Parts: sequence; structure tokens; C-alpha cells
Amino acid sequence: MAAASLPSVTVFGAGAIGSAVAQLAVKAGASVQVLARDAAKAAAAADGATAGTIGDAVTGDLVVLALPYPAIAEVLSAYPADAFAGKIVVDPSNPIDFATLDSVVAPGSSAAAEVAERLPGAQVVKAFNTNFAATLAAGTIAGEPVTVYAAADSEDAKATLRALVEAAGLAYVDAGALKRAHELEAMGALQIGLALSEQVAWTGGFAVIK
Repeated sequence: MAAASLPSVTVFGAGAIGSAVAQLAVKAGASVQVLARDAAKAAAAADGATAGTIGDAVTGDLVVLALPYPAIAEVLSAYPADAFAGKIVVDPSNPIDFATLDSVVAPGSSAAAEVAERLPGAQVVKAFNTNFAATLAAGTIAGEPVTVYAAADSEDAKATLRALVEAAGLAYVDAGALKRAHELEAMGALQIGLALSEQVAWTGGFAVIK
């Protein structure tokens, strides 16, 4: 199978994860757009990326919703559903209630499944939710390349994301179909809980050693 070419990338959100993903996409050599509510924060997210505000046209073929779980529906509502038709939409969110450290979506479901239901014309991928922003920015954890897990029903979407991740020097693991987003979100919740209880550093986390 031929290697997938690098996609153009749009990142929604200029927080820690959004900035880290935008920076790794620039490092990979992709064309990157960052959209946020604050244009100045979008401009500061990644050198080499173009910046704009939510509501601007989405230029990327691969869209990363680097937003807190409660903000995803609101941001998507700023666009017609067909604005994402044919695009790869990556959901890095962890649907966590930080008061209880419990998931806020129904058992057996996932935030990614909700995104897929809202955007039926898109190819939805769950990825980056098991990575802390500091490790994505560093590119390594415990001396090994950071591993990005990805779950999606589209093999082409996963191949495209893999090309981007590996071009940035990170490792990639295919976690299976989109239904596995439920397990990935459980991993993300566990890791966040361990960090909040200071049992794992925000510069650490889960690693894959092959």
C-alpha cells in the first residue's frame, strides 16, 4: 500500500493540546490553520501556521477538535454540517467531569461517537486523547517516541493521520474501529486522574515500548 500523503490541517483551539498538535503538524511539514475564539492566541499557537477565529472557513483536509468536551457542540454549531463533509475529523477530547473524574457520556458510548453522529459526512478519528500536551510537544517519553493511538472506522483516515504523526517523529498505534474510542477515553480519564492525584507527572503518562 502506498504511503498516505500529508494532509492540510486545521486545528480548533489554541490551548495546550491545540498548540501541541499544531506544532507537530508544522514540524511534519503540513500546511496548518489554527482557529480559536481569540485571534491572538490562535496566532501564537504555532510558528508557521495561519491563524483565524472560529467561524472562519475551514481550510484543512484533516480537522482536529482540540477543545474541551463541553465546547465541541457549540463550536460545531458555528458551521453548517456540510462544512466538514469529506474531511477527516480528529477528536482528542476526554469527556471528563473534573469534579468527579468520571466520564460525562453514556456508558458504552464516547465523545467521538457523538461527533460522528453530528457529522455524518466526515471520517471521525479518536486520537491524541491519551497524550499529555507536554509529551506531544517534547516528542518523547522515557526516551522513546511518543505514541499516538488512533481509532476510526475509516482505514484511509487512519493512514492519513499516521502519515502526519510519523512525519513529526512520533509513533503510531492502530487501536481499531471507532467503537474503541470508548476504551481510549477510559485510558485518558485514568491518566488524567493519576496526574491530578500527582501519581503521574504531566510530563509523563502512558508509553508504548515495542
